[in-house]
Amino acid sequence: MTSPWSVRTEVAPATSRLLIERAHEELLAGNAGDPRLADVRPLVRESWRRSLASSAAAEGLPRLDMTADELEAYRRAHPLAPVMEMVRSLLLPGSAEDSGVVVAVGDASGRLLWVEGDRGIRTLTGDMGFVAGADWAEASVGTSAPGTALALDRAVQIRQAEHFNRFVQPWSCTAAPVHDPETRRLLGVIDVTGGSEAVTPQAQLLVDATARAVESELLVGRLRSRAAAPRRAARRPAHSHAALRVLGRDRALLETSGDAAASVVELSARHAEIVLMLATHREGLSAEALAALVYGEAAVETLRPEMVRLRKILEKRAPHLVPLSRPYRLPADLETDVQHVVSLLGRGAHRVALAAYPGAVLPESVAPGVEELRASVRAALRETLLAEAGVDVLLAYADTAEGAEDAEVLRLCLAMLPARSPRRAGLVARIEALGA
Repeated sequence: MTSPWSVRTEVAPATSRLLIERAHEELLAGNAGDPRLADVRPLVRESWRRSLASSAAAEGLPRLDMTADELEAYRRAHPLAPVMEMVRSLLLPGSAEDSGVVVAVGDASGRLLWVEGDRGIRTLTGDMGFVAGADWAEASVGTSAPGTALALDRAVQIRQAEHFNRFVQPWSCTAAPVHDPETRRLLGVIDVTGGSEAVTPQAQLLVDATARAVESELLVGRLRSRAAAPRRAARRPAHSHAALRVLGRDRALLETSGDAAASVVELSARHAEIVLMLATHREGLSAEALAALVYGEAAVETLRPEMVRLRKILEKRAPHLVPLSRPYRLPADLETDVQHVVSLLGRGAHRVALAAYPGAVLPESVAPGVEELRASVRAALRETLLAEAGVDVLLAYADTAEGAEDAEVLRLCLAMLPARSPRRAGLVARIEALGA
């Protein structure tokens, strides 16, 4: 079968590569008002500015934060694993080894899970860290088709010098996000990387059509599964995975996915506090202990009617999570984004942990148990980054709400930066302002 990438149609960008390269250099040098930036595509220009704000490396390699075994286990469990054959058949028909392009599929955070295609191209792109397991989020490597497509939640083409990272500028790429067909939750991204043939209008149509075909196949697979085993589903609850998102938000999101469907429910502030406490105390809590964590005193008579209301909500949306009593406890595992961040810190994945931390645990909550957890997560993040993180990650932390006025963090960034770094002056000004 003929490769769809075999016809090499040259695509001339609206402005010359030399002009884009010079605009990029001026931006990195701190000249954000240079007139050449006005000639760069707005999509690219805004992505450059986000990359700069997040301290993405202009000449660094992406982080590899998973072992080979961890990567393989993660790929097997990922929702896009069942449709990989479809991706290969649509984007790499015939002989993938000499297709002239590399096809990558990543998760919703920008981590590449599969990187396949032309053997020679894979060897060359591997030198810039374009390999399975690498973090290609925009906050990590800057402007690129997979990372920027995820950041904007739309199909994107990035040509050569438009990349933020200089190591990536020899290449061009087209990427499109993939969503859950029922909840529209972002599942991942499909990317094609190569020469000019990877950024033709036909390339964008093909990659976008592949993403839509993948979403349709996921939906068809679910419908077939539901129709094939209605009796079995009636006898026992479908296997379900659940996660609680409490970072940077006051009304937690409870996400569930399983054999039959996926759903997201927003919990009230009080219910979020209760479920979070039960998720972080897997051994269970007495009514008095749970009331103290949530209300600040042993207000058991206040807790009990709230538990009745919570059970009614969970019976409809997540029946496998309806709390048991004596002691109060969850009958199934419930992952939290708090545990995810702490786990990443423990594995040394500092940049990924920071990207996965959008803010404090239930910021407006005054529940004693939540306040204690919030403080411990903040301390773990700060102390780990101060002790172990590189300067790029520390600079990104210094730009967050929690790190912006942390003089110790700013001084350490200043000490780690090269003597001629354009960022030193800004750090000095911030430190002086805090001292004043």
